Amino acid sequence: MFFTHDTEVTLTATAALVNTAGSDGELLPDLAALEAFYTTYGWTGRRPRTDADLRAVRDLRPRLRRLWEVDEDEVVVIVNALLREENALPQLVRHDDWPYHLHATADDAPLASRMAVEAAMALVDIVRAGELGRLRICDFPDCGNVLVDLSKNRSRRFCEAGCGNRAAVTAYRARKAARRGT
Repeated sequence: MFFTHDTEVTLTATAALVNTAGSDGELLPDLAALEAFYTTYGWTGRRPRTDADLRAVRDLRPRLRRLWEVDEDEVVVIVNALLREENALPQLVRHDDWPYHLHATADDAPLASRMAVEAAMALVDIVRAGELGRLRICDFPDCGNVLVDLSKNRSRRFCEAGCGNRAAVTAYRARKAARRGT
């Protein structure tokens, strides 16, 4: 583990959130999908209840995606803006089976606000550790999904096994075609 557990969980959830607006189309089409996302990634606090909650989460995604696309100085600008706009106030909390960790919004804050602040807090850890290079965009052509490389040797290149498999098949076919051509 390179970062605290809550940082790794938040980074993974943030990448998954960004990827819900990926090349596969809209993966948060309705409140039921947002509720499922909320549950899958272990969000706490007020549950999404309205179309406004859904719109706010969808509207947050492009901003979070920028964290994967810009240099460190711009990441810092985005992170600071997210924290400032949401009036983040970090506090140590313990709940469920989690040891003490940081929350920086109230439990009753809107989900999009909590997502923004949690992502920003995780990025604070990434920037301070000099590990921004662990945020990557999938190497498979035409994918465009984001990923967090938590591997020991920083070797993760694909957002999921499917992209890695497609890349291997493409490379195999290219080698096979090259052998036939020679």
